[in-house]
Amino acid sequence: MDVQSKEYREHRIFTELDEYQEFYKGISYTIMSFVTMGTKSIINIDTYSFSSMQGTIDSIKMTLANGRINDAYALLRKYYDSTIINIYASLYLQNEVSLENFIVKKIDNWLNGIEAIPEYRIMSSYIRNSEKFTELNKLLHKDERYKRIRKRCNDHTHYNFYHNVLLNDNEIYLPYRIKALSQYQNDIKNIFILHLAYLFYLNEHYMASTDYIDALECGLTPEENSQYWVAPFIQEIFDKIIKTNRLDIANLIIEKTCMNLK
Repeated sequence: MDVQSKEYREHRIFTELDEYQEFYKGISYTIMSFVTMGTKSIINIDTYSFSSMQGTIDSIKMTLANGRINDAYALLRKYYDSTIINIYASLYLQNEVSLENFIVKKIDNWLNGIEAIPEYRIMSSYIRNSEKFTELNKLLHKDERYKRIRKRCNDHTHYNFYHNVLLNDNEIYLPYRIKALSQYQNDIKNIFILHLAYLFYLNEHYMASTDYIDALECGLTPEENSQYWVAPFIQEIFDKIIKTNRLDIANLIIEKTCMNLK
């Protein structure tokens, strides 16, 4: 069986999935104390959004390790949706919160199970049409890669092609299985880049290291400009994933942020 082959078992995607998991685990912890303006939540609402994404990626890793590439695409669509929901909620809160509108009901109701989040197309359109993301959207959507990823997710989820059906059978040899796994690797990497690009562009303080807060909590005077220091794990993922694969996006984020991102 090709799912037991060394080429499959040692495919680079499994290492990268570990890296994505570690990122979401790290940022879930470091942003916990940042208050989410516009809601009644005590803990930053993104904390559990990120830990949920970490869980989804863990499920993806296990599903792929079991040779179920077709099922993994259903999880990829879920991960894609969760990144859009996360950015939509954050953007909507920033746009709507004010002294007169201290609690943004649409998001606060969603948090409390009173109101459903809008459907994917509405959220995606809201993000695509945001003036805050004008420059970033030009880079992210300069081609149709995300449209093609969405289509692939749907093709696998709905069994639009028989060869996708076969990718869920881990007991047969398929000459295109490794190619499909490499395509999946590229697809999830692009979604990860999209999420981080929007996230860092919109919430640059999420990149901050804990040095500034740690000093205050210990009763010490923080080092000058330490509030702009970037957490090492964020600089590492920025260098390894965004810079390496989308230098145009990396340069834009560096240009626009006040953080000491290199």
